[in-house]
Amino acid sequence: MSKYRHASTRPTATGPWVIDTRELGRRAGSSRPVKRSVPAEGVGLEGVIAVPEGGEIELDLLTESVVEGVLVTGSAKTTVTGECSRCLEPLSDEVEVVLTELYAYPDSTTDETTDEDEVSRIVDDLIDLEPVVRDAIVLALPQVPLCTPDCQGLCSECGGRRAELGPNHGHETIDPRWAALQERLSGDNNEEN
Repeated sequence: MSKYRHASTRPTATGPWVIDTRELGRRAGSSRPVKRSVPAEGVGLEGVIAVPEGGEIELDLLTESVVEGVLVTGSAKTTVTGECSRCLEPLSDEVEVVLTELYAYPDSTTDETTDEDEVSRIVDDLIDLEPVVRDAIVLALPQVPLCTPDCQGLCSECGGRRAELGPNHGHETIDPRWAALQERLSGDNNEEN
C-alpha cells in the first residue's frame, strides 16, 4: 500500500477513475476485472517529467471482495515525457507500476482502527483509484530524468551537447595571473609583422 495519501474526497459514480463496488458484492472471494484507459494529463513531476497533454493511463486491475473491504491489484501503464536534466534534450519513457491497495468498507474493523491517511476507504460503494495510481506513478518516476544513463550533459563554456561535440572538444583557459603577460607577448608578435 502506498504511504502517500490525498485527503478523502467523495467520488462521483461517473468519473473515469471510479469503480462502483455494488456490482462486486460483499461476499468474500468474489472478483471482477477492471480494464480501462483514464485521462492523466499532468500526472508526474510538472516541469520535469509527466504524462503529456492528452495522455492516458492504461489500468489492468482485479477487484476482489475481502472481509474488510475490496482489494485492488494489478498494473497501471503510461507514457511520460520531459527533458534530460543534463543535456535538456526531449525524452519519452514508458512507466508501469504494480498496485496493491485495500479499500476498507465503512464501519469495518480496518476502518475503525486506522487513521484516515493509513488506508483508502470505500465511500458510498465507490472506490476512487486516482490518488493511489497518481502516487504510484509519481514515486516510480526518476527525480533526475536522463536521456541515457551516461549522458555527458552540456559544455559549461559554449553550451553545446558534449555527445555532439566529440571527445577532443575543449576551450583554452588562461590563468588570469598570466593573462597580462600573454597580451604583452601577443602584442610584441604583432609589432614584428
